[in-house]
Amino acid sequence: MRAVVFERFGEPAEVRRVPDPRPAEHGAVVRVEATGLCRSDWHGWQGHDPDIVLPHVPGHELAGVVEAVGDRVTAWRPGDRVTVPFVCACGTCAACAAGDQQVCERQTQPGFTHWGSFAEYVALDHADVNLVAVPDDMSFATAASLGCRFATAFRAVVQQGRVAAGEWVAVHGCGGSACRP
Repeated sequence: MRAVVFERFGEPAEVRRVPDPRPAEHGAVVRVEATGLCRSDWHGWQGHDPDIVLPHVPGHELAGVVEAVGDRVTAWRPGDRVTVPFVCACGTCAACAAGDQQVCERQTQPGFTHWGSFAEYVALDHADVNLVAVPDDMSFATAASLGCRFATAFRAVVQQGRVAAGEWVAVHGCGGSACRP
């Protein structure tokens, strides 16, 4: 497959051919139809994230089509339209059991803990826990834009700001966009 790869932090990345990913027994491989570009990707490229191992393929906001699933995946089949949250959970730790998958004790993040979505395909673990269906009438670009930027903004407004209906909100620092690979 083709992927954007960087070999050294802060140095130019290049598009090159790399091996196609294979799904873990509990995972899936998704054909990337759209991916976002986020400030977090820049931080990863600069070497600010200790989880990144070189060489590396960035990208964590994605939407696409399931290409393959592992033997233990029960909820997804090839051809399903999906996206994923920024934090992918294990589904079994104490935080996940409490419904707090966003702080999973064994979380993974495409584009950080493993190769990401700046590629034709991306492998994602614990597919039954982490894949989210994308409706047929939603574009892949829209679905990819619902990644960390949407979740971050939603949490800031609803949980932290406790904004109620009828209140005004000012938004500063908007950025990022979804694009096709």
